[in-house]
Amino acid sequence: MPIVNIKVTREGTAPGQSAITAQQKAALIKGTSQLLLDVLNKPLDATFVVIDEVELENWGWGGLPVPEYRKQLQATQK
Repeated sequence: MPIVNIKVTREGTAPGQSAITAQQKAALIKGTSQLLLDVLNKPLDATFVVIDEVELENWGWGGLPVPEYRKQLQATQK
């Protein structure tokens, strides 16, 4: 039985959103389960998908918390 863990930052994908929506989560679960069925022949009812939303300040990239990394990236692109 496959267990897939998807980690996303807790930030919206559109203005006014602070997290991914229930519909987006459902699409991730459906798509991931279908991929495992198609590639590994794992039945949909044997696949578990867990979505973890991580606060943005708890996610690091390039040795920095993501908000700081993004600030530095924007500064270098100007």
